[in-house]
Amino acid sequence: MEHTLPEEERVCPECGGMLHEMGHDTRRELVIIPPQVKVVEHKRAVLSCRNCEKNGDHVPIVKAEMPKPLISGSLASPSAVAHIITQKYVQHIPLYRQEQDWKRQGVRLSRQTMANWIIRCSEDWLLPIYERMKAILLTQDVLHADETTVQVLREPGKTAVSNSYMWLYRTSGDTKRQIVLFEYQPSRSSTHPRQFLKGFRGFLHTDGYAAYHTLPEVTVVGCWVHMRRKFEDALKAIPDSERAVSSASDAVRRIGLLFHLEEQWESLTPEERYKLRLEKSKPLAEAFFGWLQTLTVLPKTAMGKAVHYALEQREWLMNVYLDGRTELSNNRSENAVRPFALGRKNWLFCNTVKGAISSSVVYSIVETAKANGLLPFEYMKFLLETVPSTSVGELDALLPWGEAIPEKCRMPLTKENT
Repeated sequence: MEHTLPEEERVCPECGGMLHEMGHDTRRELVIIPPQVKVVEHKRAVLSCRNCEKNGDHVPIVKAEMPKPLISGSLASPSAVAHIITQKYVQHIPLYRQEQDWKRQGVRLSRQTMANWIIRCSEDWLLPIYERMKAILLTQDVLHADETTVQVLREPGKTAVSNSYMWLYRTSGDTKRQIVLFEYQPSRSSTHPRQFLKGFRGFLHTDGYAAYHTLPEVTVVGCWVHMRRKFEDALKAIPDSERAVSSASDAVRRIGLLFHLEEQWESLTPEERYKLRLEKSKPLAEAFFGWLQTLTVLPKTAMGKAVHYALEQREWLMNVYLDGRTELSNNRSENAVRPFALGRKNWLFCNTVKGAISSSVVYSIVETAKANGLLPFEYMKFLLETVPSTSVGELDALLPWGEAIPEKCRMPLTKENT
């Protein structure tokens, strides 16, 4: 927006001569343009032959081409469904609140209708993308896994207040093409990761949950951060005057040294990191576990529980030294599952199993898009516009790193202005 003086005011206050522009002062501000909701009516021409109408016994009818509806018999469009999905799964706005917002904009769109749209689009158009990403995920050498609770109100054989689970599997930091997948399951049984990871052969970062330890042909890598928290909890239970000289403080310090080394080696190749770990980090880790075995602690105290947990998990914690691509923590999984946990605080539960399954698919695509630098709304809209007319063999081009992704889907590089 430009601001200038009209011609009649461009007079020098000193001599009365004409003023000219010698430059500009500038400032910047954010301006909000509220969204617009429109109903687009698709009308196509239906043509017939005048001559056949008069003289023939058969009149051919020809119709113009018209885009197929995203969901037959509904007002759903790629942009509308992408907006609803982004509001719920990125901005954590429940459908009942979105229903109120639509109403304020003059549109009566019930939460049930929106839920049905999400489920239908998930089953018909998003699931093929999910399945293709899963196939690629299972070919990786290093993965991370975690799980968190989800409540499903109408689940066969379970009460409304019982817990179901959302399992998470994701790629590690050694790959450029990041994949984050959620899977809904009714329980926390080890059969679920065993089935999901069928065919995977590699390293799997997890916390200390025993369900992962029985997976065939999988090398579990324990989480040192998860273990360190046990000692940090023990440290909190100690009076301030005694903390500095406590065994809990010593344990936290020893573990911290391992993470300090990892920070120094972050830019190295996996091969270089592997060699340095064996030379400098592994002896410190082995000395740490040896030191724990010398401690005399009461088993039911916080420190006693921390020591027991660490020694119990030693086998899997030390697996980090088997390969330079592994990591000392499972923070990648915890960070990936956090958006789901934030959303759960707002929408609280899934109404049906179908809804929970569709949420796992949508969360997977949204979080994978974010992990690859894509804008969730633009990417979701692109998929809903494109997948219905794409064959199975062409799906790879539509994945977050695919060659068909338009530039508008990519996160813009901007500078913050304060």
